[in-house]
Amino acid sequence: MNRLKEIREDKDLLQKDIAKLLNISQRGYSHYETEDINIPIEILHKLANFYDTSIDYLLYRTDERKPYPKSILNK
Repeated sequence: MNRLKEIREDKDLLQKDIAKLLNISQRGYSHYETEDINIPIEILHKLANFYDTSIDYLLYRTDERKPYPKSILNK
Protein backbone atom coordinates (compact mmCIF):
# COMPACT_ATOMS: atom_id res chain seq x y z
CA MET A 1 0.00 0.00 0.00
CA ASN A 2 1.17 3.49 -0.75
CA ARG A 3 2.46 5.24 2.34
CA LEU A 4 0.43 8.41 1.65
CA LYS A 5 -2.74 6.37 1.45
CA GLU A 6 -1.82 4.42 4.57
CA ILE A 7 -1.12 7.49 6.69
CA ARG A 8 -4.23 9.26 5.38
CA GLU A 9 -6.46 6.30 6.19
CA ASP A 10 -4.89 5.98 9.65
CA LYS A 11 -6.29 9.47 10.33
CA ASP A 12 -9.70 8.53 8.85
CA LEU A 13 -9.37 11.17 6.14
CA LEU A 14 -10.54 11.11 2.54
CA GLN A 15 -8.51 12.15 -0.49
CA LYS A 16 -10.75 15.19 -0.85
CA ASP A 17 -9.84 16.27 2.71
CA ILE A 18 -6.13 16.27 1.94
CA ALA A 19 -6.68 17.83 -1.48
CA LYS A 20 -8.52 20.70 0.18
CA LEU A 21 -5.66 21.17 2.66
CA LEU A 22 -3.20 21.33 -0.25
CA ASN A 23 -5.49 23.53 -2.35
CA ILE A 24 -5.52 21.05 -5.25
CA SER A 25 -8.18 18.83 -6.80
CA GLN A 26 -8.99 15.40 -5.41
CA ARG A 27 -8.01 13.93 -8.76
CA GLY A 28 -4.65 15.69 -8.59
CA TYR A 29 -4.03 14.34 -5.11
CA SER A 30 -5.02 10.83 -6.17
CA HIS A 31 -2.13 10.88 -8.67
CA TYR A 32 0.27 11.28 -5.73
CA GLU A 33 -1.17 8.24 -3.97
CA THR A 34 -1.07 6.11 -7.10
CA GLU A 35 2.45 7.35 -7.82
CA ASP A 36 1.41 8.44 -11.32
CA ILE A 37 3.31 11.72 -10.87
CA ASN A 38 6.11 12.88 -8.61
CA ILE A 39 5.12 14.95 -5.62
CA PRO A 40 6.56 18.48 -5.60
CA ILE A 41 8.79 19.23 -2.63
CA GLU A 42 6.41 21.97 -1.42
CA ILE A 43 3.60 19.41 -1.21
CA LEU A 44 5.85 16.88 0.55
CA HIS A 45 6.77 19.53 3.09
CA LYS A 46 3.11 20.37 3.76
CA LEU A 47 2.18 16.70 4.08
CA ALA A 48 5.05 15.93 6.44
CA ASN A 49 4.08 18.88 8.64
CA PHE A 50 0.39 17.95 8.57
CA TYR A 51 1.04 14.31 9.47
CA ASP A 52 3.83 15.22 11.93
CA THR A 53 6.33 12.99 10.21
CA SER A 54 9.38 13.35 7.98
CA ILE A 55 9.60 13.58 4.22
CA ASP A 56 11.92 10.58 4.41
CA TYR A 57 9.10 8.55 5.95
CA LEU A 58 6.70 9.59 3.20
CA LEU A 59 9.28 8.59 0.57
CA TYR A 60 10.12 5.20 2.17
CA ARG A 61 13.66 6.30 3.07
CA THR A 62 12.95 5.33 6.69
CA ASP A 63 10.35 3.34 8.56
CA GLU A 64 10.56 5.70 11.54
CA ARG A 65 7.27 7.58 11.55
CA LYS A 66 8.27 10.21 14.12
CA PRO A 67 9.76 13.41 12.72
CA TYR A 68 13.42 14.10 13.30
CA PRO A 69 14.27 15.89 16.55
CA LYS A 70 14.63 19.64 16.07
CA SER A 71 18.19 19.59 17.42
CA ILE A 72 19.33 17.49 14.46
CA LEU A 73 17.77 19.94 12.02
CA ASN A 74 19.47 22.97 13.59
CA LYS A 75 23.04 21.64 13.22
